[in-house]
Amino acid sequence: MLTDTKIRKAAPAEKDYKLADEKGLFLLVRPSGGKLWRLKYRIAGKEKLLSFGAYPDISLAAARDARDEARSLIAKGIDPAEEKKRAARTEKAKAEYTFESVAREWHNLNKDRWVAVHQNDVIHSLERDVFPKLGPRPIADIEAHDVLDVLHKVERRGAIETAKRLRQRISGVFVLAISKRIVRDNPAHMLEHALLPKKKAKKQPAIVDLAELREIIAKTEASGAYPVTLLASRFLAMTAQRPGTVRRARWEDIKGIDWDGDTPAPEAIWHIPAEQMKLTLERKDEESFDHIVPLAPQAVEALRAARVLSGRGDLIFPGQRHAHIPISENAIGYLYNRAGWHKRHVPHGWRASFSTIMNERAKEAGTADDRAVIDLMLAHTPENKVEGAYNRAQFMPRRRVIAKEWAELLFPAPKPAMELLPSARRR
Repeated sequence: MLTDTKIRKAAPAEKDYKLADEKGLFLLVRPSGGKLWRLKYRIAGKEKLLSFGAYPDISLAAARDARDEARSLIAKGIDPAEEKKRAARTEKAKAEYTFESVAREWHNLNKDRWVAVHQNDVIHSLERDVFPKLGPRPIADIEAHDVLDVLHKVERRGAIETAKRLRQRISGVFVLAISKRIVRDNPAHMLEHALLPKKKAKKQPAIVDLAELREIIAKTEASGAYPVTLLASRFLAMTAQRPGTVRRARWEDIKGIDWDGDTPAPEAIWHIPAEQMKLTLERKDEESFDHIVPLAPQAVEALRAARVLSGRGDLIFPGQRHAHIPISENAIGYLYNRAGWHKRHVPHGWRASFSTIMNERAKEAGTADDRAVIDLMLAHTPENKVEGAYNRAQFMPRRRVIAKEWAELLFPAPKPAMELLPSARRR
């Protein structure tokens, strides 16, 4: 049997020679001075050699352990050389399966089940919050603490719900990896209770005094901000729809307006597809849950002005950098903050402003039935599917009257929408 002393003293010769240990293990001494561990063994009647590496990187004790592991495989009828090649191929494959590559495959497999808005939200959240940290890493090497570090970073910026959704998405990616036998465990699954509890929903700050609402409009529109943001704010105020729906509004969904002239458009509507609405996923592909918004003349005027800027694209309110990407979700909110309404009025607050003021006026006028009409205008969809489908275009004459009245209350003597455009673009 070999000893470390005997191995160290082994000098190179003109030709290769062997120093035997036991059970087929030997050290091959090369003329160059290299000392390489080899195992001679027989399997299926054939004599074969297996390499373990070089001494002293592989010590005598480590070589003997490797020999014993190989002999254990041989006893089971497994060729250790072939097993070594298989393990190397597996490790190479695992290294090629990065988290990002598996995540994109998971997204492609699932995206047809989701509406377009959700498809984009899922992949953008991964690109923004997960890929920078975990994307390049082999998914098999990622552990629970790695995932938790990413989620805690999202939590620290106050995005508690985003962190919870990201955990679910990361978990989905690992489920796919398990099904492909790339990994054995799902480190994201166990983290559900390691995240911060859901925040209680806070009431969105909203001004319900008409004079102050008019002041918001006047001050923001005198701010010199990006014209598309100003027009989006004006359109948001008049329609009282959700800010995200306004941001993603498309020209193809505006009906009943002759864009080639300035003729009145008494039947103008904004036909919002169900997939853009705040609905349960199973309802988002049902045409019966499309939402119809009657457009007051002042809203049509705002759209005509916006068309000068963005009419060649698909989006009504694109951002400054890319015509195919809407204005930032914070653009209108920052506009209000800079004008002095921080934490007092947010873009979503127009819905509460509209509901409160118009319901009060209905009560004073003795038209209590308007409450149901106002709910429809805000797309407060009933749970009953048949009722939702039936009401989609109900009360449209009254909805159009209320929309016009609301616009006139907000803009009793408005600055023409075209004056919000840069002087070079005004007609």
